Amino acid sequence: MNVAKVFAVTVLAGSVSIGLALFGERWLDPDDSAEARRLAVGSPDGLIETLPDLRLPRLDGREVRSSSWAGKLLVLHLWASWCLPCQREMAILDSWQQRYANQGLQVVGISIDRADAVARFLEAHPVDYPILLGNIETVRLSKQLGNRTGGLPFTVIFDALGRRVFSRTGELDRAVFDAEIAPRLAQRR
Repeated sequence: MNVAKVFAVTVLAGSVSIGLALFGERWLDPDDSAEARRLAVGSPDGLIETLPDLRLPRLDGREVRSSSWAGKLLVLHLWASWCLPCQREMAILDSWQQRYANQGLQVVGISIDRADAVARFLEAHPVDYPILLGNIETVRLSKQLGNRTGGLPFTVIFDALGRRVFSRTGELDRAVFDAEIAPRLAQRR
């Protein structure tokens, strides 16, 4: 085989490889629907649509992953010990957790506060759901989940499949439970 043929075959093979690398992923992907792309990268408005892989510590330092709540209706609640609306809301969330845990509800608090302040607060106001310690990355993530102002309290709900179905900055009340949580719990039965 002459050198010119080897060179031509090498250039052709290289060109095909580069072309597939650049364009092939979309061309060869059988699930290239707009919905699949939207869920993979977030919504058109830049919000994250699915439960992210969170890894946050509890007060005792043990790391907890969001995957540990797979299959549950998950209510993530960002709060701080100095936030009065957060404190009022925690009592409501605690009652929901106690009453509906056996139906698949999981409330998780993520404190945007110092660990010592969280420990003091929980000593005086214990709750029956996990409390994790957030950080600056958690605040950034909350904005991607719908907390555009970065305010507290912030609550985001994920269905049993991990899809974001609700988010709100500000205090929750019974009406939110009735509209956003109760129907999803009823669907699980």
